[in-house]
Amino acid sequence: MLNLTQRLILGCALLAGLAVWLAFDVARYPSLTVVLAVAAILVAVATVFAVLAPLRTLARDARKIAQGNLEHRSAWTAHDSSGVLAAELNRLAIRLRDLRDTEAGRRQMEFQLSDAVLQSIFEPVIVTDAKGHLLKVNQAATELLGPSARDRMALANTPGGDKILSAIRDAVAMQKPIAAEGDAAVLPMRIGQHDRSYRLRTTPMRDSDGHLLGAVTTLEDVTGVQNTDRFKTQFIAVASRKLRDPLLQLRRGIYALGQGYAGDLTSLQTELVAATRKEAEILDDLMGDLIEVAEIDTGRREMKLENLRPIALLHEAEDRYADQAAQQKVHIEIQAYADLSFIRADRRAVRSIFDNLLTNALKFTPPEGEILLAAEEIKNFVQFTVKDSGRGIEAERLAAIFDRFNTSSETGTGLGLALVRRLVEHLGGQIAVESRLGVGTTFRFTLPVAAADATHHPVEVG
Repeated sequence: MLNLTQRLILGCALLAGLAVWLAFDVARYPSLTVVLAVAAILVAVATVFAVLAPLRTLARDARKIAQGNLEHRSAWTAHDSSGVLAAELNRLAIRLRDLRDTEAGRRQMEFQLSDAVLQSIFEPVIVTDAKGHLLKVNQAATELLGPSARDRMALANTPGGDKILSAIRDAVAMQKPIAAEGDAAVLPMRIGQHDRSYRLRTTPMRDSDGHLLGAVTTLEDVTGVQNTDRFKTQFIAVASRKLRDPLLQLRRGIYALGQGYAGDLTSLQTELVAATRKEAEILDDLMGDLIEVAEIDTGRREMKLENLRPIALLHEAEDRYADQAAQQKVHIEIQAYADLSFIRADRRAVRSIFDNLLTNALKFTPPEGEILLAAEEIKNFVQFTVKDSGRGIEAERLAAIFDRFNTSSETGTGLGLALVRRLVEHLGGQIAVESRLGVGTTFRFTLPVAAADATHHPVEVG
């Protein structure tokens, strides 16, 4: 059997011979011209087919291998360029098959390992894809939510399942971790005869290029923490109320001494009484904050909601601290439109929020500094801003600045900002803080806009 090169040479030689024959014999044998021309055409066509046949065969073999049939082999065995190409094609198919088998085995081992890790986690874990569809739940999640946890539609009807799916959708949409806080983040679950509480934590998953793959949701059992926190809150509330009366008597006695009702005092005694009175005032503020925080945490704080005008609240806050600001040479500026929508809130709570924020601002704002009080309407909320030009807060302290008994607080009880956050959230808003060292600190909190009351106009008949 001739190889590709031999076929090509033979075809070209025949064509050359026919061409020479035509050139010398066409005059003597005119009748042979047509025959020789037809013969030349047939030789050319045969040569083309002879050359293209192995190429077509190799192309067909390559197509089958590319389609995934890695067991297919090319049968072309001629010892020419086509044969070499066929041999390399067969070798490539063998290599691809080995790689496929190796990769499949590795992926199978990785899948088994990841599944074993997921099942070994004590806390309930739910894994979803980028569209929020369930991919995997571990054994702890199945025991908690029941067999329906493996089905997305059934999970929505499970107690707490709708909140789980909502948090997953939020995390996928926002593409950032969500670690919900507060009572709204706690899911009550009943397992057998026992009531448990779980906190939701959702984290998106991404590949090496940053593309969203899905989300992992963990349910953290906070039942014990809640019970302990509830006990501490009740204990603090009771202790604070019991200590309030003795502290009041102590302050009265210190005041009487300072006024000279028990006789004249020396300069040293006067200084000691003044220092004691200041510490007693701090202790009284601590008791007040403790009682107020405890009332909010236990649900005993009753909010008397009314419609309040934002610009009036800002002016009232400025008036309360105008004298202190003037003494410290700090300028307070108000930026807000007078026709902002009314907010629906408790006046006493709003006053407490501004008092705590302004007290902190004045503590850390140097002379000739400025404090900005602002308000603006954003959708269904009014956002209030308290901004100072103080020294700012370190970045590592910002994460815990709203925690109760914040140990990083340089002054005060560490309860003021914790109380502010609870009051804002209790009124249906949110609070955030931004700060840069040497620039200042900005607190922003939102409160809901009051619903518009329907106005009935008299209609004349006739």
